[in-house]
Amino acid sequence: MTTHYDHAQVQEFWQYVWERDDVYELPADADDPTYVLGMFPYTSGTLHMGHVRNYAITDAYARYRRMCGDDVLHPMGWDAFGLPAENAAFERKTDPRSWTEACIRRMREELETMGFGYDWSREITTCEPDYYRWNQWLFKRLYENDLVEYEAASVNWCPDCETVLAAAQVEEREDERVCWRCETPVGRRELDQWFFTITDYAEELDEGLDDLEGWPDGVREIQRNWIGRQEGARITFDLSGSDETVDVFSTRPETIYGATYLAVSPGHEFARKLAATDDDVAAYVEDVRERDPSEVGFSGLETDATAIHPLTGEELPVYVAGYVLEDVGTGAVMGVPAHNERDHTFAREHDLPIESVIAPKDASVDVDLESNPYTGPGIVEDSGEYSGLESDIVRERLLEEVAAIERDVTYRLRDWLISRQRYWGTPIPVVHCDDCGHVLVPDEELPVELPEFVRTTGNPLEEHDSFRETTCPECGGPAERETDTMDTFVDSSWYFLRFLSPALEDAPFDSDLADEWLPVDVYVGGEEHAILHLLYTRFFTKALADLGLLSEREPIRELKSQGTVLYDGEKMSSSKGNVVTPQEYGAETTRLFVLSAAHPEQDFEWTANNVRGAYELQQTVYRMAAEFVEESDTRVERRPHDEYLAREIDRTIAATTDEYERFRFHRAATEIQELARLLRRYREYDRPHGQIYRRGLLTLAALIAPMAPHLGEECWNKLRGDGLVVEADWPEPEHDITDYRRERRLVEATLADVRDIVETAAIDDPERIDLVVAQDWKYEAIERVSEHVDEAIEDADTGAVVDHVLEADLDVDREAVAPFVADLLERGDYTELEGVLEPTTERALLERSAWLVTDEFDADVTVRRATGDDELAATARPGKPGIHIS
Repeated sequence: MTTHYDHAQVQEFWQYVWERDDVYELPADADDPTYVLGMFPYTSGTLHMGHVRNYAITDAYARYRRMCGDDVLHPMGWDAFGLPAENAAFERKTDPRSWTEACIRRMREELETMGFGYDWSREITTCEPDYYRWNQWLFKRLYENDLVEYEAASVNWCPDCETVLAAAQVEEREDERVCWRCETPVGRRELDQWFFTITDYAEELDEGLDDLEGWPDGVREIQRNWIGRQEGARITFDLSGSDETVDVFSTRPETIYGATYLAVSPGHEFARKLAATDDDVAAYVEDVRERDPSEVGFSGLETDATAIHPLTGEELPVYVAGYVLEDVGTGAVMGVPAHNERDHTFAREHDLPIESVIAPKDASVDVDLESNPYTGPGIVEDSGEYSGLESDIVRERLLEEVAAIERDVTYRLRDWLISRQRYWGTPIPVVHCDDCGHVLVPDEELPVELPEFVRTTGNPLEEHDSFRETTCPECGGPAERETDTMDTFVDSSWYFLRFLSPALEDAPFDSDLADEWLPVDVYVGGEEHAILHLLYTRFFTKALADLGLLSEREPIRELKSQGTVLYDGEKMSSSKGNVVTPQEYGAETTRLFVLSAAHPEQDFEWTANNVRGAYELQQTVYRMAAEFVEESDTRVERRPHDEYLAREIDRTIAATTDEYERFRFHRAATEIQELARLLRRYREYDRPHGQIYRRGLLTLAALIAPMAPHLGEECWNKLRGDGLVVEADWPEPEHDITDYRRERRLVEATLADVRDIVETAAIDDPERIDLVVAQDWKYEAIERVSEHVDEAIEDADTGAVVDHVLEADLDVDREAVAPFVADLLERGDYTELEGVLEPTTERALLERSAWLVTDEFDADVTVRRATGDDELAATARPGKPGIHIS
């Protein structure tokens, strides 16, 4: 019998068995299963280590929960629409569908090779009409409930992708704004576009973050910053000689007396009105709106309009200014150069007055307003009746006393731009009719399917006459289909719902199942999706709840953000040429390594040496199982070291279970490795007890199975475990393991103390080692001290603590108790006061573990209780036996 584990020889067999027995399919009668989901992959063509790490995490947890007795929903699908597939197909002179289908076949084969346990009966593919039909259906429901808008907008335009980008798809790179896909600098265009009004949910999206306790703080903070809630005031300025007004939003209304101008964004309604009659304004607006904001800087144009200061009546010049953003606040600002950095820069550029109205409370603080504004709080000055008051007091009084100033809250969040001028996406189910306007395609005509792909630059659907030209569903006259397709993040915003009922033909998902099974129990993916995907998913869930399709308003209970796999300090990437494929090291080694290398949320470096550790752990576990089956040289009588092993198996089960529950697979792997090392040492120390040793090996097979399923199954089978390990019950301790952490600490600390003495005393060949357990009264004394330890620390009254200890009527005099208590308090190490093992438990544990000392030092070991005349009695303390080596 070979003792070398060859994953390639066994994986195909066990995968066949798992598929034959449908072990991963959710039972038809499942009631509220544990829903474990990894962010489904974009169909790029091959698996990379980011995929492997993501899916290894979800697979290990799903397998663990299944062994714990849960019904587990663990599906997989394909995020199959998107511009990269369209570009790849264009480069290869093929069509996006053929390219995508080939990618899916390749990636599914790789996932199966890795042994991931998915319920493939629930597989979904977003580019299939039976999926994107429901994108269109949901678009219609959102439209009917005023959550969709069609309007002209200045939008972000990627000239390389030849499509618009949502605000969240534009990345800031130094002084440039670039496309999140291709890193091409982003420009601006004026286009008619479709939007989902996610801003209607800004308040709920922001407040709901407080309740997402199972989400990483980093992700919640990213979303909170993106939503950008700001409390402040809306201030109304009348325009001279007109009935019109301009509202501005300010977080510091107390600075209003320092306003020296008003500025509106080039996209503001008032700027548009001015442009209609003023050629200079029209030219400036046109120029600015076609340029990147980073190029516009602090340019601006003074208009003929003036605004009336609501408190002083002074006329202020009105500017159209590029630094004022249309989609921030109201799109207009009151310029207070003395107390706002951006206003200060604009004022210096345009030679506008800088008037201070807030001075620091500390008069010694030097303020040079010509160089920099003062942006802190302070004492209000030159502000009429409010002068001399603190700025926060003035803020509240203005809000209460001035009709033109009202409390307001604004959000940085902008509506979700879903229009894309590309082919490979969900067609928007709208017909444009000259007579009827925008007309929704009737439900019975869904899906509006993509036509055959046309190779062209720009939007292929624009060039497809037979698709574009149609009739109006309302009047029957000639009309044109909408040729924009939906942002692919629409596909992924609700796909977790389709997994519940992927074959349902009359609805996008089963609402009853959704009410029972949601939210998703565990969702795993990269933190980079905090906005583009996770925020949109939260919006969709809330909107669907308001449509009456869901009762749950948050989609995910617990979110795990996996870290990055690095190579030579850089993220693995095909473009960098540093990709390691799973096939290089084999599925089992790769899975075990990516789980054991670090906490799931941490980045880690891929190194061949560390991979070897995962490989050797597999070989060790398999070799011990194979040798046990082959040799079967065991005994039946139980000895103390057998009892130690039995309890250490229990302790490992308890510790590993805790680590799986907390997604700390790296620590679970360490526990498994330590048990394997102990079993090997036990086997070499003595002929093993057959039942206990076999249980240890079966426990190893079960504990490692979620991370290395083929290995676990092969070992389980060799050891004649019942059924399949994938369907086996999760191991349970046979003994009380309440104190397992303290028990481990005691054994480890004692071994460390023995080593220290041997090294310090330079004992080359110790013959005898005595471990002396403290007298019983010391255990009782510690309990008494722990009752008053806080008081003892505060009062430092050692005598009072000794008196309290002696009230227990211990069989010991004050002369012995006093130095023991004083030593406890003086050392200041109160951790041992949190609880120690009972003296009988401590002695029994040391007796059972004495073989470890014997094995390491080849010495006779005795364990005994300290007596009054024992030389070691004074040094022995609870949790720290006295040690004598001869």
